[in-house]
Amino acid sequence: MELFFNPFDNLLCILLGISFTVWITLLLVFIIVPAIFGVSFGIRRLYMKTLLKIFEWATLRIERGAKEKNHHLYKPYSNAIIAKEPTSLEEEIKEIRRSGSNKDLDAASEFEMSDIFYFARRGVESIMDDEVTKRFSAEELESWNLLTRSNNNFHYISLRLTVLWGLGLLIRYGILLPLRVTLAFTGVSLLVFLTTLIGLLQNGRLKSVLSEKVHLMCYRICVRALTAIITYHDSENKPKNGGICVANHTSPIDVIILASDGCYAMVGQIHGGLMGIIQRAMVKACPHVWFERSEVKDRHLVAERLSNHIQDKSKLPILIFPEGTCINNTSVMMFKKGSFDIGATVYPVAIKYDPRFGDAFWNSSKFGMVSYLLRMMSSWAIVCSVWYLPPMSREEGEDAVQFANRVKSAIARKGGLVDLLWDGGLKREKVKDTFKEEQQKLYSKMLVGTQEDRSRS
Repeated sequence: MELFFNPFDNLLCILLGISFTVWITLLLVFIIVPAIFGVSFGIRRLYMKTLLKIFEWATLRIERGAKEKNHHLYKPYSNAIIAKEPTSLEEEIKEIRRSGSNKDLDAASEFEMSDIFYFARRGVESIMDDEVTKRFSAEELESWNLLTRSNNNFHYISLRLTVLWGLGLLIRYGILLPLRVTLAFTGVSLLVFLTTLIGLLQNGRLKSVLSEKVHLMCYRICVRALTAIITYHDSENKPKNGGICVANHTSPIDVIILASDGCYAMVGQIHGGLMGIIQRAMVKACPHVWFERSEVKDRHLVAERLSNHIQDKSKLPILIFPEGTCINNTSVMMFKKGSFDIGATVYPVAIKYDPRFGDAFWNSSKFGMVSYLLRMMSSWAIVCSVWYLPPMSREEGEDAVQFANRVKSAIARKGGLVDLLWDGGLKREKVKDTFKEEQQKLYSKMLVGTQEDRSRS
């Protein structure tokens, strides 16, 4: 019996050995070696163009099938569902008083019951069309990208379309996912191992050069683990040593997207587990700025550490995401003022993902990190554009909040994003009393101003 199975066992071992050799060779030739030298064979862009043609065909087939069966396709994503015109509180209340009363406005009392309707209407509008909450859910697509059947508007259309979706499922989970997991493991393992070795060297030019090369190589491997297709614009504005790079924040992979084109000093809280191992290895090769949990809330200590870092022009630029949370690729929310209050040159960067190939937004209240990464690695690809904006400095007479808002507006314009004043912290917190007080002050100022105008006349 043993003799009967020996030839089969030997053949199986040979086939497994050949498969493993071919697999490793393909990884080295087409992914790892190009990542080391920062070159691309154009395979990913060809893959992206092929996907676009498939999506176009699927969309046309869905539209034709929907028309034949009288199904209504969903409306494209819009930034608002209630039409609003940019008018001030005073103008709107005057309009309500004018439409609700025949009396002369100049002779109106300080307060009218009709004023209540303004606040009631704005409250209902905020409930129906909340500018904040919808920034923390995935944006809707106009066309089907063969990634989900959860949209109620996508009904059974044809056998060919169903077979195509099933084939895509097989490709994504049977071929792309194992390949991407292998690449991610390779990139992270090399990062930990090589940065630990570089950490044994004496501080100097050689250590800095090796650290930069290793970080770029490992991040580029991780980018390929997501099949990320990135277009960088205006590279002459890339952040320089002694400055702070600030960018809008959609996903944890924003770090990998930016770090695959240049080296940065990371800022963040020290973690445990695998993330802690990576942080400890990285800081041995490069001066990143990590904080203990107890230090994070000490703003003066954080500002001092950041200031000391940027004063040393030999150190890498600091990478910061001032929003403090992930936003769904449609808008930019309030920037925290801390990084704009230390007098450094700020290098704004705008990041915009193409949602047709995969949703890069991380909804941390819905998905854990592991499930999020699984969704990323099982999507078709991660396609995004990165714009490096000209460096900006704080102007004379400008405070940190005004500077932060100016930088935020520049990023929003360049990335085609909606510029919002709301704090991203509202994702988990209640509205601060200061927002309510601001509306009360505006209304009070209007009434007091009206009374003063009447006194003068």
